[in-house]
Amino acid sequence: MGKRKKKIIIISSIATALIAIIVACGIYLGTYYHADEEAVSAFLQIGTVVPENIDDNITVFKPQNARAGFIFYPGGKVEHEAYYPLMQKCAEQGILCVIVEMPFRLAVFDINAAEGISNMYPDIERWYIGGHSLGGSMAASYLADHKDEYQGLILLGSYSTEDFSNSDIDVLSIYGSEDKVLNEEKYDENKSNLPSDFTEYIINGGCHAYFGMYGHQKGDGTPSITNTEQIFITAEKISEFIS
Repeated sequence: MGKRKKKIIIISSIATALIAIIVACGIYLGTYYHADEEAVSAFLQIGTVVPENIDDNITVFKPQNARAGFIFYPGGKVEHEAYYPLMQKCAEQGILCVIVEMPFRLAVFDINAAEGISNMYPDIERWYIGGHSLGGSMAASYLADHKDEYQGLILLGSYSTEDFSNSDIDVLSIYGSEDKVLNEEKYDENKSNLPSDFTEYIINGGCHAYFGMYGHQKGDGTPSITNTEQIFITAEKISEFIS
């Protein structure tokens, strides 16, 4: 086989491999959990705070006389609208909630999504940041470099790989007793990154997916409470924590 032919075969093989990688990435990024539009719409209709789109990727639930602000990063590969019910319930507790839509629904692609949001609401003095699953971990990564701007961190079915153990940051960690998606070993291992007085709450009968409304998540456990019940409980615990 001549050198020219060998070179052509090598180039062809590399090109084929690159195309396969691109196609695989496209399939992976294009596959995600869609918000249950019917359930979300029905939930929002009985609420008192409506969502307001203030940017292409930012949605706000703004109550009157908000006592605090909460910036929320959605879970990995979950459509951000799935968390509208939780944001609405938190807003009804007097918390201005800002949810950010992530590129390809992965917060890892925009860890700094919270940048500048708090400046848009100068009347609010206390700010919290957090998220669900991967979103919570990425929110913690952002917070690590902005500790002076936030009062606390809220983790839902998530954990922090950043060290806040010696900081003044308040931390709330919530997960469901039937959550089979959250890696328990990593969760326990990373507890040492949180302040010794952090608040942990386990929702009896709750699962990983029920912080949002997007149906069953692959690998998750079987919940013994409803999706609505878990959202109500979560909003209540967030409100108590912020109070």
